[in-house]
Amino acid sequence: MGINKQMKSNRLFFIDAMRAWAILMMLQGHFIDGLLDNAFRDDSVVLYSVWKYFRGITAPVFFTVSGFIFTYLLIRVPQTGWQNPRVKKGLKRGLELLFIGYLLRTNLWGLLSFRFYDSFYLVDVLHCIGLSLLGIVGVYLATAKRTRGFPLVLAAIGVLLFVFEPMYKTWGFEWLPVGLANYLTKANGSVFTIIPWFGYAAIGGALAMIFKRFKAVPYFYPITITSSLLVGSGLIFWSSDFFLWLSTQTGITLFEAIQQNNYLFIRLGDVFLVFAIFMLFRKWMAQPLVLKIGQSTLSIYVIHFIILYGSFTGMGLYRYLHHSLSPQWVIPGALLFMGGCVWLSLRYEAHKVRVKTEIKGFWVFIKTTAQKYLPLALYGLRVLSVRVRFFIHRLLRPVK
Repeated sequence: MGINKQMKSNRLFFIDAMRAWAILMMLQGHFIDGLLDNAFRDDSVVLYSVWKYFRGITAPVFFTVSGFIFTYLLIRVPQTGWQNPRVKKGLKRGLELLFIGYLLRTNLWGLLSFRFYDSFYLVDVLHCIGLSLLGIVGVYLATAKRTRGFPLVLAAIGVLLFVFEPMYKTWGFEWLPVGLANYLTKANGSVFTIIPWFGYAAIGGALAMIFKRFKAVPYFYPITITSSLLVGSGLIFWSSDFFLWLSTQTGITLFEAIQQNNYLFIRLGDVFLVFAIFMLFRKWMAQPLVLKIGQSTLSIYVIHFIILYGSFTGMGLYRYLHHSLSPQWVIPGALLFMGGCVWLSLRYEAHKVRVKTEIKGFWVFIKTTAQKYLPLALYGLRVLSVRVRFFIHRLLRPVK
C-alpha cells in the first residue's frame, strides 16, 4: 500500500493530461482532415487556418510525451542495465506496438487470398513509437554505466535528426526492401517515418531525466515553466533567423535549407509551450476522466483506426465519406466520433482483464483440443493416404 501511494505521489498527472489532449486532438484531426470537403479547405479562413496549425502540433506533442513517459518509468526504478525490469517491459511494449501497427493495416480478404496489399507495409504512428521505445532502450543500455550520458545522447540524437532532415529527406532508399524503406521515406506513402520523428521521442526522454533529477528542487516548476516558455518562444519566432545567420556566417547551405522549411524546430517550440501550459495548470489536471483518457491512448487509437479507416475489412468512414462533408456536418461528426471512441475505449479498459482472460481461455481450449485430437487426425490422414495410394496403384496397374 505504501509503495502504491509513493508511486501515485511521483506520478506527473499533467503528462497524462497532455497525452489525453493529444489523443483527442488526433481524433478530431483525422476525422476532419479525412472527411471535410476540399471546397472548404481555405487557408484564408481564420478558423480553418487555426485548426490546421493546431492539428500540426498533435503529432510532435504525442511523440514527445510518449518518449517522456516511457523514459520516466524506465529510470524511476533503482536497478540499472538489464537488471532494470522496465527494460524487458519496454522491449515487449515496442514490439507489441509494431505488431498492432501492422495488424491494423491487415485486410482479411487479402489474407484469405494469401495476399498482402501495399498498404500493409506503410508505416504509421504506432510503428514509429514502437521503434522509438526500442531506440530509447538501446541508448539506455549503451549508456548504463554513465547515467549522465543518457539524456545527453538522447538530446543529441533529437537535434541531429532535426538538423540533417533536409539532407536525408531527399534519399529514396531504393536499395532497401519496401517494408524497411517505408520506415525511412514517405516516397511509398508512409504517413510517418522513424526519422525525424524519433527525434521528438528522444527529446522527450531527455526532458524526463531533467524531471526525475530536479523535481524535488525548490521552485522547480516556476523555473521549468519560465524556461519552457522562453525556449518555446525562441524556437518558434527566432530559430529560422538563427539558422539563416549560421548559414551566412559559415557558408554551410544545410543551415539555409533548414531555415527554408523549419517545421521541426518550430513544432518543438510548440511542444515546449504546451508543456508550459499544462505544467502551469497541473493542479487542475488530476481529474479521473482526463487521467483515464490519458492512460487509454492505445485502445483509443486502435478503435478510431478501425472505425475511421476500416481496418481488417476496408469498410470505414473514410471509404464512404472521404472528402465529402461540409463544416456543419463534419464538426458535430468529429465531436460524436471523439466521444464514441473514448466511450468504447473506456468500456474496453473497464473489462480488459476479463476480455484477456476469455481470450486466454479460448486459446487454451484450442491448444488443448489440438494436442488431444491432432495426433489422431494425423494418424487418420496417414492411414487414408496409404489407402488412397494403394487404390490408385491398383487402378493404374496394367491389366494382364
